[in-house]
Amino acid sequence: MEELHLPPIDYAAIAPLLLVFGAGCVGVLVEAFVPRAWRYRVQVPLLLAGLVAALIALISVADKRVSTAGGALAIDGPALFLQGGLVALGIVSVLLIAERRVERGGAFVAQASVVAGTDSDRRQSSQPGATEVYPLTAFALGGMMLFCAANDLVTMFVALEVFSLPLYLLCALARRRRLLSQEASVKYFLLGAFSSAFFLYGVALLYGFAGTMSFTGLREAAAEAGSEDTLLFLGIAMLSVGLLFKAAMVPFHVWTPDVYQGAPTPVTGMMAACTKLAAFGGILRVFTVGFADINLDWEPILIAVAIATMLVGAVMAVTQTDIKRLLAYSSIANAGYVFTGVLALSEEGVAGTMFYLVAYGFTVLAAFAVVTLVRDADGEATHLSRWAGLGRRSPLFAGLFTVLMLAFAGIPLTSGFTSKFAVFSAALGADQVTLVIVGLISSAVLAFPYLRVVVLMYLSEPAEDTPTVSLPGVFTSLALVIGLVATIGLGVVPGPVLELAEQASSFIG
Repeated sequence: MEELHLPPIDYAAIAPLLLVFGAGCVGVLVEAFVPRAWRYRVQVPLLLAGLVAALIALISVADKRVSTAGGALAIDGPALFLQGGLVALGIVSVLLIAERRVERGGAFVAQASVVAGTDSDRRQSSQPGATEVYPLTAFALGGMMLFCAANDLVTMFVALEVFSLPLYLLCALARRRRLLSQEASVKYFLLGAFSSAFFLYGVALLYGFAGTMSFTGLREAAAEAGSEDTLLFLGIAMLSVGLLFKAAMVPFHVWTPDVYQGAPTPVTGMMAACTKLAAFGGILRVFTVGFADINLDWEPILIAVAIATMLVGAVMAVTQTDIKRLLAYSSIANAGYVFTGVLALSEEGVAGTMFYLVAYGFTVLAAFAVVTLVRDADGEATHLSRWAGLGRRSPLFAGLFTVLMLAFAGIPLTSGFTSKFAVFSAALGADQVTLVIVGLISSAVLAFPYLRVVVLMYLSEPAEDTPTVSLPGVFTSLALVIGLVATIGLGVVPGPVLELAEQASSFIG
């Protein structure tokens, strides 16, 4: 009988992944064995400690460039940079989630420190409640980290499902808008299942074409076949559907506004920041490592997708009357801007894309943190008409939100301007002039809804029932400070992070 030999594994290189998944596994055990009254006190420090430990581990292996676990994982510059961004954004996301307790029925409830509200709110916030949200968040973040480092299609598909399934559940946990939240969760699950099926069918076609699932093997087989193999291009098309769905690119974006509006706002923030980063991490690896040599065949279609995404996101954002749906269409347009960096197909484009994803993540998390604070007796007041005159009642938070809106609009001295400059300059360097022109036009259109919110807060008369901005708790305050510092810091002094992204822009394989 032949002896079974396991592939060598560099445990130091994958330590960040193990720490995040380990925190999720321990969190499941906490749910099983720790008394309900103590779970919140255990789960939050456990998950934050796991993420901080993973960040430290990432720093310690920053110089590693290795393919491990039988070639299934590529620990290279982009993987480590994106994993670091995911962990940092994950910490901010957990701070927002932790500010909201979970009631017995499994739905988010704001803590008394967050909502200056009714006695019933305080009684609900004092309930011990269910805390499955924390291990679900850990598994989602761990799956995203694995997705960025996947070096073959099977590992990428497993990672896709590992981070998608917890997100489907997390989207259904809003309390005050339970039906809307559950509808969003079902819609996300059904469309996500279809996209996963397309992805898996693409994997099968590409394996039939190349006889291998590793990106290196696919690149070599594609270079030999040129543009003559139908299986290759059908496989790329099917694979792209699954990837573009997660990135919320047109025409696979239709789930985004409904899911963003229906999901609990902290979960929406995590999806806008972390899921987008993970999706583009996978897209970068697929099209830069796997199929860059035949880009003349698939690139025109993806250029059309990027143009449609920028224009549809910007135009639809103008028509929105709900702040969460506005941010949803904003995220769609921003996905198009990020994609211009991907389509540069250069190390400069990879660096600009990674910088954009991290900078945008901090800004959008801070924006959703502010949204959680604008509340009335019915919960979060997300309709734009309810924000009229908010600058007079809460000038501090209105000013903070104004800075974030200006960053989204790409005003200089904010991270939004630096991010757009990075991806557009990379696209220009690759002669993608059309993409840059459309991006600039889209940015100009998209500035209108951002500035409309600012005008509404400061120049409109507040109504008698205008909601107030609740006093943030410690966790939300910390998340807001981190988001604001990153938004301004990456706009004023972007050099260190841009340089780090440039140093980390080379894939192995």
